[in-house]
Amino acid sequence: MFSGTHPPKGLDRPDPADSTGKPRTRASTWAAGLLLGLVLLLVAAALSLAVGAQRIPLDQVWSALVSPSGTANDEIVRDLRLPRTLIGAAVGAALGVGGAVMQTLTRNPLADPGLLGVNAGASAAVVTAISLLGITSFTGHLWFALAGAALAATAVSALGGGRLATPVRLALAGTAVNAALFGYVNGLQLWNLDTLDEMRYWSVGTLAKRDPALLVTVAPLLAAGALLALALARPLGAVALGEDHARALGTHIRRTRLLSVLAITLLCGGATAVCGPIGFVGLMIPHAARAFCGPDPRRLFPYCALYAPTLLLVSDVVGRVVVPPSEIEAGTVTAFLGGVVFIHLVRQRKAAHL
Repeated sequence: MFSGTHPPKGLDRPDPADSTGKPRTRASTWAAGLLLGLVLLLVAAALSLAVGAQRIPLDQVWSALVSPSGTANDEIVRDLRLPRTLIGAAVGAALGVGGAVMQTLTRNPLADPGLLGVNAGASAAVVTAISLLGITSFTGHLWFALAGAALAATAVSALGGGRLATPVRLALAGTAVNAALFGYVNGLQLWNLDTLDEMRYWSVGTLAKRDPALLVTVAPLLAAGALLALALARPLGAVALGEDHARALGTHIRRTRLLSVLAITLLCGGATAVCGPIGFVGLMIPHAARAFCGPDPRRLFPYCALYAPTLLLVSDVVGRVVVPPSEIEAGTVTAFLGGVVFIHLVRQRKAAHL
């Protein structure tokens, strides 16, 4: 499954020439895709503000945002749904870009940010905080989750060979660390039933009932991770062509890998700290976007930053309406969708090797 020898298909191919023989750029198509992504994101945000147990017309949503008058609908929009929408947009973008970095780094389109142990490390730290230290506040969980994600990613990088890490060794190290940490989490949950109750809500991955202050706290980390990912787009594209090509292009391979791990930790660790582990967003969106914009990270990362939050917000809206008046958490919806997509991708890859 994990290949460290072949670049992503199409990355090393020049743009085709048009009928005049001149290179045909895809800049206009790429820009149109970005514009479409922005429109879809705005539509998803509008649905997130308007749809729920109480549906609010869009004109009243707009009034609540620009000229609130203190009505019940204003409070619902401004105090409940607006923070939820902003958190969903930020977390979705972080997971999408983090997944794209992970897939490019490992040269594996089936890789997920959790492969570096980010989700497992965050979960282990939170369960430790709840069970052994008695910390139950979301703010407390935030910092423990960030620390756990960072430590787990560092451990995976070290076990994978540190500066000599390869995509395959990183994947194997991540699998081992994930198994060990989730075993620890399950053991503590069974030992302490109060911990099980607390973790059951955090671990499903949800946008509901999250304190807006959490986003304010973690926003600088997400922004730093996103900027670092964008800065690494060119060297990551070179590394995806293979180590020999990357060296010929003057890319510092070890530094690129270490900084990529740092970017994934900031993006996915911060997102997990706020909402709990939300799976498959970082798998589905980069893979789908690659079919439209190609594997070049300079084009792929902006696509993921727009389409991933759209997916997460739509999943959250779907979870609100399928079993009213109850809700299905966004992480459950993305897990269902992601499972279907993952099976489809695996079957495609098997068919390609027959």
